[in-house]
Order: sequence, then C-alpha cells, then structure tokens
Amino acid sequence: MDWGEFSAYGYFFLTALMVFLLYGYIIHLYRSEKTGKRDYEKYGNIALDDDITSEPVEKNEKRKTEEEA
Repeated sequence: MDWGEFSAYGYFFLTALMVFLLYGYIIHLYRSEKTGKRDYEKYGNIALDDDITSEPVEKNEKRKTEEEA
C-alpha cells in the first residue's frame, strides 16, 4: 500500500465521518426544537436585533439563583 492509496482511504473515511456528524447535528437541532427544549430561531435574530437595550435571548439561570438568595 503506497501513500496515495492510504491518503485516498483516509479522505473517504474522513468525509464519511464529517457527513455522519453533520447529519447527527441537524437531527439534534431538529429534535431539541421540536420538543421545546430550545428555540433556535431566537438565536438567529441576534444579528438583526443587536442593540445594547435589546432583551436577552434567554435568562441566565445562575444569575437568577444568585438574585433570589
């Protein structure tokens, strides 16, 4: 096995791995949005509504518990 053949196999497996990870990430985004865990469209609006007085996308739970204590 020469380096060219080894490189071709490596390229194929790396491409297959990247496709698998991409589809897994897309499925993760779809499921978490469908179950109501996160609304990713809110994050997409950050670029459009980027002002210092804008509402945060989501509340910081850590800061909320510190204020209650």
